[in-house]
Amino acid sequence: MATAKPVLFSGNSNRALAVEIAHIMGTHVGKALVTTFANEECRIEIHENVRGADAFVIQSICKPPEVGRSVNDSLMEMLLMIDALRRASAYRITAVIPYYGYAKQDKKTKGREPISAKLVANLLTTAGVQRILTVDLHAAQIQGFFDDPVDNLTASFILANHLINTKKLRGPGVVVVSPDAGGVARAEAFAKKLQSSVAIVFKRRPRPDVNEVSEVVGDLKGKTAVIIDDMISTGGTLVKASEALLERGATSVITCATHGIFAAGAAKKLNDSAISEIVVTNTVPVPEDIRGDKIKVLSVGRLLAETIRRISANRSVSELYNEHERTLGQDGAEDQPLFSLAAANVASETETVEAAGVRDVVESTRKA
Repeated sequence: MATAKPVLFSGNSNRALAVEIAHIMGTHVGKALVTTFANEECRIEIHENVRGADAFVIQSICKPPEVGRSVNDSLMEMLLMIDALRRASAYRITAVIPYYGYAKQDKKTKGREPISAKLVANLLTTAGVQRILTVDLHAAQIQGFFDDPVDNLTASFILANHLINTKKLRGPGVVVVSPDAGGVARAEAFAKKLQSSVAIVFKRRPRPDVNEVSEVVGDLKGKTAVIIDDMISTGGTLVKASEALLERGATSVITCATHGIFAAGAAKKLNDSAISEIVVTNTVPVPEDIRGDKIKVLSVGRLLAETIRRISANRSVSELYNEHERTLGQDGAEDQPLFSLAAANVASETETVEAAGVRDVVESTRKA
């Protein structure tokens, strides 16, 4: 059977989040060599005993902070780590994927296209993963691409708490806006948390990553508009939607999304726009030098740490949502570790330095 404590491992795509999760849990990120050979192929070596362990591989399928690396490097690192853990006799392997890349291609929209999200699921299963933990999948049906359990968490409570506690945005003076027809269910759920009304932006997409606003439905006059989406990629949709909302009487526009991709100069585009604040989480690392004055990054570290704890202890994950509903809008966070594990003597000097930096991020997030 699995060991009593989970063993965490991380690739290079979002190591700061992995170190933060380990710090919250009172443990450490497992020792592993995650680098490249001279020919730039990924090189993985696990440097800890994992026989019978409940192993968690924390890796976002996104572009790593390291210059010259790509989304595909992150995916390959994760696959090789899973394979290495399986061959080292880990009892169970859970892929913790804060951001599930390739999720936009979850179906065929025209002939001779791949279903990339399904292929990624097949690769993970073949590598040996036995459970998936992720945050706000772009399309919920991706869960059906796996035969193993999938826990699709939501960061909406984290975003809502920020708006309620920091911005005092709750009630009839707020309108939650869906940036497209496909996000109406997400907007309605978010509006329930803010006790507000809903508006919808209808758009058309003449070509990939290009959107045009055609109409806005909903009462916006004299209200603060909060656009809610699962990710921010190029930012074009949000900029055009914010202009349309302001033209129709909104007093200000705030955008919230779980995943801040900020591709193709999106951060500068959004900072230069009429949007007053852009709120995302650290499921994808957002470099400090592109944040500017408007981009605010919240942490999902505690959410993931608590979920890992529950999975490892075979406890209900859905109970988390009841707790989030109960504490919605309450300021302050629990500072005690979720685990009382001895992290002793195994954290590398690099991890110690990283953990110190992450503690500053955690503290600043809690004070925000």
